[in-house]
Amino acid sequence: MQSRIFGTTMPVLEVMLQPGEAVISEAGELSWMTQSIQMTTHTQMAGGGGFFGAIKRVAGGGTLFMTEYAAQGMPGEVAFATKVPGHILPVEVGGGQEFYVHRHGFLCATNQIQLGVGFQQSLGAGIFGGDGFLLQKVSGFGTAWLELSGEVIVKDLRPGEMLRVHPGHVGAFTGGVSFQITMIRGIKNLIFGGDGIFLAALTGPGRVWLQTLPISRLAHQILEYAPGERRAQNVGSGIAGGVVGSILDGITRG
Repeated sequence: MQSRIFGTTMPVLEVMLQPGEAVISEAGELSWMTQSIQMTTHTQMAGGGGFFGAIKRVAGGGTLFMTEYAAQGMPGEVAFATKVPGHILPVEVGGGQEFYVHRHGFLCATNQIQLGVGFQQSLGAGIFGGDGFLLQKVSGFGTAWLELSGEVIVKDLRPGEMLRVHPGHVGAFTGGVSFQITMIRGIKNLIFGGDGIFLAALTGPGRVWLQTLPISRLAHQILEYAPGERRAQNVGSGIAGGVVGSILDGITRG
């Protein structure tokens, strides 16, 4: 199996498969493929726990169905493009090494990779579309390709070293990194800070990949150009509901 990444702003991953080799992705990720590639869509991943494994993927922000792309009889090529401007990051999984990635970060992988729930926490109404904050866990054995939006900044954390990050900027991190969502202290910071009221605390040892273009912020910027009445309604309800809902949620949890 050989792979190569083309492009800069909107990169695409091309994987050349030999007969009998296969890669998997969530349903709907395909960009193009050659004639010898056969698609098989199902709920199971290799060793993934059958239907209950599929339910875990959905709970982690993934899809119920996975698609396997296998070369039949002769070599073939399959390609996966990013959905937003960003980068494609290959990671080697196995030997006790696993990764956590933001909810839209899994692009594709070799067929012994497992995808499940990594972290899930509600951040109040209106934050991340009302779905809370989710991380997917990438485990198993093989290669996975992750999709990170915007530019990618790598931080290597020493044991005990902490990095506090806006949750939307968390792209991926290795399994040895401790992760938790914390609430910003101080009523003035909560109401007037303008940076959100939650931060992700990542504590080493391990490697963290930060993304500079959170999809939630990209969506908000695009919404600014929506037709006037609809834009005002969406922006007003989204921001007001998000702030008030998040503060109330944080207070009740505290």
